[in-house]
Amino acid sequence: MKKFIAVIVFALAFTVSGHAQDKMNTEATTVALEQTKGEFTQKSLTLKEGDYVFEIANKNVGHQVGFVLVPKGKDASNPENHISNAYVTKAVENNTTESSKVTSLAKGEYIYFCPLNPTPQYTLTVE
Repeated sequence: MKKFIAVIVFALAFTVSGHAQDKMNTEATTVALEQTKGEFTQKSLTLKEGDYVFEIANKNVGHQVGFVLVPKGKDASNPENHISNAYVTKAVENNTTESSKVTSLAKGEYIYFCPLNPTPQYTLTVE
């Protein structure tokens, strides 16, 4: 019986630590961005290499907005170059906020913009 209990305790401890490790691996920093008519209020960003969730607020644009992130130098008009995890999970309705999935960013330069608003292309630098 003691051996059986020891096996159960070990299995439970392994499961709990495994879930804790999974949680640690999926922690991401939230980057909040606001869109107004025709622009983002944040004109550039500098981040550290890591995992991010982009939270996009539609501040009275009057229609749906979105978010596109592309490595700098790639054709931003080609959806194949977009970092799809950075898309908001659904279009951001007027005066609401939506978030992206967790997006891993490596060192380099990126551009972000909204084709629905539409906005200029802004620079995001990852150090």
